[in-house]
Amino acid sequence: MEAADLGVRLCQSAASSVYVCYGMAALPVLAVALASFALAGWLPSLVMWCAKPWLDRTILFVLSRAAFGQRTGPADVWRAQRQVWWRQFLFTWTVRRLSLWRSLTQPVYQLEGFSIVRAGARVRQIRHRNAGSALMVTSAFSSAELALTIALVSLIFWLAPSGRTPGMLELLSGERGFLSLALPVAQAVPVLFLEPFYVAAGFAMYLNRRAELEAWDIEQEFRRAFAR
Repeated sequence: MEAADLGVRLCQSAASSVYVCYGMAALPVLAVALASFALAGWLPSLVMWCAKPWLDRTILFVLSRAAFGQRTGPADVWRAQRQVWWRQFLFTWTVRRLSLWRSLTQPVYQLEGFSIVRAGARVRQIRHRNAGSALMVTSAFSSAELALTIALVSLIFWLAPSGRTPGMLELLSGERGFLSLALPVAQAVPVLFLEPFYVAAGFAMYLNRRAELEAWDIEQEFRRAFAR
């Protein structure tokens, strides 16, 4: 949990770089998601839900450089787009979305350069004794995202003119036309705000686990050296 808190602090310290680069990837995706409202009222929510692991890759790229004091701009992301955006594209949009601890294990796939097939053993090693904490982080940020979404949707009812307050079923069914876009927009705003902190918390937990594993390797080397 202290590692997760450190990740949040890292995201705060690099917020300007993180949000500028994240916005470059997130805003077009969210625009497409909102445009899909014309096809079905539930489609924007689904697109945003599926897009999260792919959006996380841009955030992780910036944070991995910030951890070593490097500032990242949109031009840096653009030059690295093949690695950041297009590597493991289908896997990121499908299987990775179902992972309950994806913030902890994403660096294995993105930063360590493992193929999807070969990453399994390394993921299990990183996740060992940390899966519960990673699951708690995912649950905490999911709850925060839900709370913010509900709070934003509630503004419709608080600020609606007297006698013109819409019903919740009307919003969900799309009977109020463009007013029904309020629900997808209310979902998009927390995603834009919270997702960098979620990725940062998992990244710091990953670094903590790496430190544990590598310290263990060093200890074993010393034991073998002194045994001689």
